[in-house]
Amino acid sequence: MNQYRTELKWGLVFVGMSLLWMLGERLAGLHDERIAHHAVYTNLIAIPAILIYWLGLREKRDHDYGGKMSWRQGFVAGLLITAVVVVLTPVSQWLTARVISPDYFTNAIEYGVANELTTRAEAEQFFSFGNYVLMATLGALVMGVFTSAVVALFVRRSAYVS
Repeated sequence: MNQYRTELKWGLVFVGMSLLWMLGERLAGLHDERIAHHAVYTNLIAIPAILIYWLGLREKRDHDYGGKMSWRQGFVAGLLITAVVVVLTPVSQWLTARVISPDYFTNAIEYGVANELTTRAEAEQFFSFGNYVLMATLGALVMGVFTSAVVALFVRRSAYVS
């Protein structure tokens, strides 16, 4: 288990960052009075997300692999970070929906219906805890695999690089 300490650490850092991001969105009003802007600004989470993967893979390379790491080693480490995030996604979604922003689903439904963007039935189906857990879990898996592959390209270092 000690050999996966770095990946566990950075997976937990990622989940913590995600929860802080959700709190920031709520405090900025993106879950209520500024909900019209939520779809745009929520995507900015990609910036700290990529940074966390980069920091995690760099630490793995420098501390666990002695400064040398192949793309494959970096990709596998990224996948392990992703696994931690995916496993904890339902918990982080629960904390977001029940503790951080318990009115988000209601507000999103009302906004969509009031602005004739969707029907009430469609909005209630989409903006539900179960649907968000599913979307967030699949999103964490897909984006984690993609981010791991790309970041590993930039973090890899062979024995011949000085």
